[in-house]
Amino acid sequence: MKIRTFVLATSILVGLLFFGGSYWAVSRSFDSTVRDHAREGANTMARMAFVSMYELMSTGWRRDQVEKFLQGMRDATRGSNATVEIYRGPKVEALFGAIEQPPLDELLRQGFSAGKPQESMQGSFIRFIYPLQAENRCLRCHDNAAVGDVLGLIEVRQNVGGLVDQARAEFSWSLAILMPLGLLLALLAVWWVNHRLEGALRHVEEGVAGVNAVSDLRKLELRGSRPGFAELTRIVCAVEELVAKLRAVAVDKDMLKFEIGLLEKFVITSDIIRDWTEYVNHLVVDINKVMNAHVLFSIFQIDDELFDLEIFWYREPSAATKQRVESHIREVLKQNPRFSVITSFTINHHVAKPGGEKVELAEEEVQLRVKSFFVDTPKIGGIVGIGVQADELEDDTRHLVLDSVLSTLLNVVGSVKAIYKYTKDLEYYATRDPLTDLFNQRVFWEMIGYEIDRSSRHDEHFGLLLIDLDNFKLVNDNYGHAVGDKFLQAFAREVRQVLRSGDIFARYGGDEFVVILPEADLEQTSVIAQRILEASRQSSVTAFNGDVVHGTASIGLAVYPDHATEPKDLFLFADNMMYKAKAEGKERVAIPTADDVMEVFRDISQKSVTILKAIDERRLIPFFQPILDVQAGVVVGYEVLSRIEVDGEIMRADEFVEIAEKIGVIHRLDCLVIELALQKLAAEGHEGYIFLNLSPRAMVLNEFARSLRQIVADSGIPPERIVFEITERDTVKNLALMERFLNDLKFDGFKLAIDDFGSGFSSFHYLRRFPVDFLKVEGDFVVNILHSTKDRAFVQSMQSLAHELGIQVIAEFVETGEVLDELKRMGMDMAQGYYIGRPDREIRKPA
Repeated sequence: MKIRTFVLATSILVGLLFFGGSYWAVSRSFDSTVRDHAREGANTMARMAFVSMYELMSTGWRRDQVEKFLQGMRDATRGSNATVEIYRGPKVEALFGAIEQPPLDELLRQGFSAGKPQESMQGSFIRFIYPLQAENRCLRCHDNAAVGDVLGLIEVRQNVGGLVDQARAEFSWSLAILMPLGLLLALLAVWWVNHRLEGALRHVEEGVAGVNAVSDLRKLELRGSRPGFAELTRIVCAVEELVAKLRAVAVDKDMLKFEIGLLEKFVITSDIIRDWTEYVNHLVVDINKVMNAHVLFSIFQIDDELFDLEIFWYREPSAATKQRVESHIREVLKQNPRFSVITSFTINHHVAKPGGEKVELAEEEVQLRVKSFFVDTPKIGGIVGIGVQADELEDDTRHLVLDSVLSTLLNVVGSVKAIYKYTKDLEYYATRDPLTDLFNQRVFWEMIGYEIDRSSRHDEHFGLLLIDLDNFKLVNDNYGHAVGDKFLQAFAREVRQVLRSGDIFARYGGDEFVVILPEADLEQTSVIAQRILEASRQSSVTAFNGDVVHGTASIGLAVYPDHATEPKDLFLFADNMMYKAKAEGKERVAIPTADDVMEVFRDISQKSVTILKAIDERRLIPFFQPILDVQAGVVVGYEVLSRIEVDGEIMRADEFVEIAEKIGVIHRLDCLVIELALQKLAAEGHEGYIFLNLSPRAMVLNEFARSLRQIVADSGIPPERIVFEITERDTVKNLALMERFLNDLKFDGFKLAIDDFGSGFSSFHYLRRFPVDFLKVEGDFVVNILHSTKDRAFVQSMQSLAHELGIQVIAEFVETGEVLDELKRMGMDMAQGYYIGRPDREIRKPA
C-alpha cells in the first residue's frame, strides 16, 4: 500500500469516526440536557401548582372552586408539550368526596405509598410525580391526617421528543456542511505529504540506483533528500550513517575476486618455476585489472649484507621514474631498523607489457601511492619485503585489503622464487656433492657405465682409482666435523690440480673418493695415482686451536678390461686393492699384480659361497637402529639392517648385498632378514614403525611379493606399522614393475619410504610415481647443517617439499646433540643416527 493511499483512507476513516462519534455524543448530550430541563421544569410547575393550591385552600375554598382550579390548570397547559394533573388522596376523599380524575397507575400508587417524588420516561414523555404531604397547617382542615401523610399528587407530563429531533436535525445539517470541507483539507494534506515524501524517496532511489561499485558509495549524497518530517528525517539520517559505515567496511567485488584468485596461484607448475619472473609479470597484469598499479617490487635477502631488488613494471617506465622508485625503496628500507645497514643492492627491472607510451610518475605519486609490506625475518625464498604502487590508497578499506593482498603476494612470490632457487640447487646437487662440489656417487655410477660402453666400442682401456683418507676419523674426533669438512674441501682442491681435464673426480661418500681416468692403461693410471698420493700429502688445514692438520690417503687401482668388465666388479676390485694398501701400512697406492687379480676374484667367490651358506643356515642377523620423533623426543620406530656373522665377526651389508644381487639370491636374503626381524620385534612387544630395506632387484620378482605378505601375516604385526625403504642410489631398469609392486603393497596397508633422498635427481620421479609416506634425507646434507648454509637450505627445502605433499621427513646421520637441536628448531619430524642410537642386534632404546 502506498503512503498516500494509506493516509487518505486513514483520514476518511478518522473523519467518519469523528463525525459519527460527535453525532452520537451530541445526541446523548442533547437528550440528557433536554431531560434535565424537562425534569427541572416539571418540578417547578409542580411546586407552583402546590403553592397556588395551598394559597387557595388557606382561604377555605369550595368544591366548585377546586374544580375550576383544576380545569384552569388543564386549559393552561393544553396545546403545549407539558400537562399538569392533580390527584386527590383517599384521606381527602374521605372528608371532601371524590373528584373526576384519571385512574391511578403503578407510578401514581408508588407516589402515594412512598411519599417521595417519582419520575419515569416513557418514549418521548417524561412524567414527574410530586407528592402533597400534610404539614401542621394542613391539619386544621384535614383532621383525619397526620403530618407527612400524602394528601394528593401533582403529575406533570412533558413531551421532549420534538426538542431532541429538532436539535439532531440542526446538528446533522452542520455535519453535512463540515464533512466535504474536512475531506478537501484531508486531500490537500495527503497531496502535500505525498509530494514531500515522493521527492525525498526519489532522491534516495536515484542515489542508491547509481551504486554499482564500492567507489560509487563515495559519490552517494543524501543531504538534499530531507522529507521535512522528524521521523522520516531520522530514517534518511540512518541511511546516511549506513552508507558511511559501508564506505568504511565494503570491499570491491573485483578486489575480493583478485585476492581469492591469488590463492589459486599457489598451484605452482613446472612452467611457472622455469621462469618465475614471467609469472610475477602475469600477476602485475592481474592486479591492474582491479586497480591502477604501475609497479610491483619484491626484496630478497641473499645474506646479511646483500639484497636483491626485483622491480616489475606494468608498462615501460621512463629513466627518471625508474630512479624515483629505486630511491623511494631505498629510503623506506633505511627507515626500517632491520634494513638500515644494507650495503649492497642488486636491482633488476622487468616489464609486463613492453612498448607503448612510457610511464612517468612524479615524486609525490611515488611517495604517496606506494604501499610496502616488510617482515622481520626472511620468508621462504629469502623474501623480506614487497610493495605496490596503487592509485586508490586513500580508501581505508582498500588500504586494508591491499595489506592482505601484499601479504598473500609475499608468500606467492616468495614461494615461486624459493622453488625456482631450490629447483636450480636440486638440479645442481643431484649431480654434485654439496661439500666438495665434486660429482656425487650417482653420477659416478652413471659415468663408469658410460665409460665401459665407450671403451668397449673403441677397444680402449680406462683406469679407476678408489681413494680413502687415512685416519680421517681422528680428525673429526679431535677437531670436530667443521675442521673435517674443511680438510675434505682442501683435499678435493689439491687432487683437482693434478688430474687431467677429462678425468672424472667424485666423492663416493664420507672420506672415500673415486676417479675415472679415460684412455688410461695400468701404467698411466699408476702415474696419476702417485700424483694424487703426493697431492694428499700436501693437503692441510689449520684447526681452531692453531694446529695444522695434515692427511694422507690409501689408493686402490683397477683397469678396464684387465681387472673386470662390469661396473660393480671393477669397483669391488679397486676396493679390495684399497684395503690392501691399508693393510700394507696406508699412505700408498696398491698396484695390482696377477696374483692380486686371482686373490680378489677368489675372495669374491668365497664371499658368494659364504652368503649362500649363511642364507641356507639362516645365519643372517638383523640389527636394529632407533628412529626418534624429534619433537616428542621418543623412539617411534626401528630400521632393520642386515648382518652376517662369519667366524665370529660381523659382515656389514655393504660387503655382501651387491654380491647377493649379482648371484641372484637377494630376494631370499631380504625375506630371511625380514622374517627374523619381525619375529624378534613381535616378541619384544614393539608397537612402533618397522623400517625394512628392499632391493629393487628383488621387488620385480613375483614370488618375492607373495613371500613378503606371508611373512608379515605370520608375524602378526599390522601392515600399517611396516615401512618398506627403497633407495634412489639403486638403478631400476623396470620402473613400471616396481611401481606396480609398491602400489600393491600400499593397497595392502604397508607404508613406503625413500632412502638417501637427495643423492640423485631420480628422487623426484619416485615422489611423482610412488605412494610415498616417509622421506629420509641423505645424511651427507644433515651432518653439515650447522656449518653449511647450502646444506641447511637443501634440507629445509626437501622438508618443505615433503610437508607440502603430506610426507613425513626423517633426517639421517644425526651424530651430535647440536644437530638434533637444530633439526628440532627446523621442525623436522624424525631423526636417525649414531647420536640417537647405533645399530645393534638387541633392541635398545636410547637413554
